[in-house]
Amino acid sequence: MYRACVRAAVLLAASTLSFVPARLAAQQNFDTVTVRATKVSGSVWMITGAGGNLGLLAGEDGAVLVDDQFAPLTPKILGAVKSVTPASVKFLLNTHWHGDHTGGNDNFGRAGVIIVAHDNVRERMSKDQFMARFNQKVPAAPKAALPVVTFPDAMQFHLNGETMQATHIRSAHTDGDVVVKFVKANVLHAGDVYVRYGFPFIDEGSGGSLLGMVAGIEKVLTLLDAGTKIIPGHGALATRADVEEYLTMLKAIRDRTQSAVRKGLTFEDFTAGKPLADYESKFGAGGFVKADDILRLAYDEMKAPIKK
Repeated sequence: MYRACVRAAVLLAASTLSFVPARLAAQQNFDTVTVRATKVSGSVWMITGAGGNLGLLAGEDGAVLVDDQFAPLTPKILGAVKSVTPASVKFLLNTHWHGDHTGGNDNFGRAGVIIVAHDNVRERMSKDQFMARFNQKVPAAPKAALPVVTFPDAMQFHLNGETMQATHIRSAHTDGDVVVKFVKANVLHAGDVYVRYGFPFIDEGSGGSLLGMVAGIEKVLTLLDAGTKIIPGHGALATRADVEEYLTMLKAIRDRTQSAVRKGLTFEDFTAGKPLADYESKFGAGGFVKADDILRLAYDEMKAPIKK
């Protein structure tokens, strides 16, 4: 299985790049990327490289991956898996459809790995998509890249003495988000519902919304205790306190934008007052989503349903 997947990755990398946003692929030299596995707790590991963080459940029943980054990195990802366990990858669970989390699907699918995701992930990957944030058309994925097992709300895996609980988070980062709780290890992979690069990227064209993000993080918090370790979609390992701080920021965006809309302020008047000045040093400095970006999305979202 390992050798077959490596061969597939080498032969198919160029074609698989077709459904990774070209802007991201063109800017990345994958040859220089270091992919490494870091133990989180129990049989759960985090794999980092380029793109979204991966989760790995290792053991004699077979390995399970959560997400798979970009296609050219599949051999390096498999190398990281092999550094942890000799077991082959049996299942791959996608947290949502974006190419920095599903770019290796074709490689893994052709190697016989069973790909699992929310219903909407398969639906979106089956058709051409457009990501307005990057002004990028994303062609439909190859057949082998599509999830073959999908679910609407929740499902569980029972392997390696661990229970993996996959839970759908509605209309948050996208409309197909899932978070994955490793119950025994007390680890949660949050996908891009929770990230550590700053203000969130909400893909409204894929069904995401600010209100959904707020509700989603509130739901995530019900799955955490003080000792839970969180693998974010991007960034370093986090704690429940980090997620609580993130929720406070999201609620501030929601509440301040709702207030401005109710007062009848134009977007220009609203943002002229720098309504997120108290959060910009923490969430706006390093991320690609700036304060005005998230405020624009929030303003447009709040303006539709809220009446003065």
